[in-house]
Amino acid sequence: MLALSRKKNEALVINNNIEITILEIKGEQVKLGITAPREVPVYRKEVYVQIQEANKESMTTESVNALKDLF
Repeated sequence: MLALSRKKNEALVINNNIEITILEIKGEQVKLGITAPREVPVYRKEVYVQIQEANKESMTTESVNALKDLF
């Protein structure tokens, strides 16, 4: 993990097309602004984990067998 220090209104760039800017700092909370292409999904980690869990649950044995039957 890369740890960087940034102040309000400072930014960092990832892969030439994603920019993360520090918008506000209040106590222990930091507000970020993220500029990225539409095709790059951006999720809060807890939402991302929920999506991954839902995807795993949807891949039951029945759904896998149904897909096999299609081929």
